[in-house]
Formats: sequence, structure tokens, C-alpha cells
Amino acid sequence: MTLPTPSQTVGPFFHIGLPYEGGPELVPPDHPGAIRIGGRVFDAHGPVDDALVEIWQANAAGRYDHPEDAREDLPLTEGLGGFGRCATDDAGRYEFVTIKPGAVPHPDGGLQAPHIEVAVLARGLLKQVVTRIYFSDEEEANESDPVLALVEPARRPALVACEEDGRLRFDVHLQGVRETPFFDV
Repeated sequence: MTLPTPSQTVGPFFHIGLPYEGGPELVPPDHPGAIRIGGRVFDAHGPVDDALVEIWQANAAGRYDHPEDAREDLPLTEGLGGFGRCATDDAGRYEFVTIKPGAVPHPDGGLQAPHIEVAVLARGLLKQVVTRIYFSDEEEANESDPVLALVEPARRPALVACEEDGRLRFDVHLQGVRETPFFDV
């Protein structure tokens, strides 16, 4: 019997329990306001071809489709559950079709900038890492976001998706000099 090496502590993932009915399409590509957001997952050796990327987000009004979000004055978006899952391909790429979320309340008061929560599972990780995607067209909201303010100013741009070829690009670097800022959950 071969013992797992440190880079094999989590995978390979068995596809029996991983498929998610919605997959990477939170909304259909022709949905009004649909955006594509994706990128690549890297470790210190290059692209990670067996990572699993999950996202969780509010709708355009800033409401989550979750029982704990009881703000009935805000509409829900039919067909948008707010959760998606995508495995990376051989080049470490992932992509979601979704809508841009609205601002959501912060537990301490005020609003958080529009963002998407991201969790990544990959070989060598004993638990998921969690980060956020912010939007480049929300500069003012990003400046006042209480969570983004926890990140060193020089590292904040790594959490902002960039427009590229009609979609938003957000690469995740699990380690190294370009490591993505991750949050404790």
C-alpha cells in the first residue's frame, strides 16, 4: 500500500458526491444581467487541475436566498439560489455564470461592498480556504467595505476581479508571492 504524500492529503476527489445540480451556472447565460466570472487556481508549482471552487452570493438587490436573510422588503431572484460549484480543468481554469450581487448589510452596521464569497478545496489543503471577489466598478463601496479593510492595502487588488475579454477574471493563488488573501471562517 502506498501512503499519501502531503500533496495528496485531500484528493483525488471522487465525483460521486461532488456533482451539484446547478454546477457553475447560477443563472442561464441569457439571463438579464448575466456575467461570466472565472480564472485559474494556482499553487507554487503552477495550475491546480483538481481544485473545487464554490461560490455563495446575494442577488442584485443584496438579498441571500437563505432562511437567515428574512428581509422580505427585498425581492428574491427566481432561479438564483446563490450557490455554485465548479471543478478546475487540466489548466486550472474555472468559470461561473451568475449576476453581480448587490451590497449586503454588515453585522456591525453599514453595508458591505458587492462581493462573492469563494471557497477553494484542493490537494494539499486539509480544509477549504475562503476569500472574496470584489468588483472593479465599485471603488467607493470597496473603499468603505469593513471586511476588505482588514486586508493590507497593497494586497487588496488581489481581491478585485478584472475585466478581460467580456468576462471578469479572478485568479486564486494558494501560495507564493502572489498568494490570494484568505479569511478565517
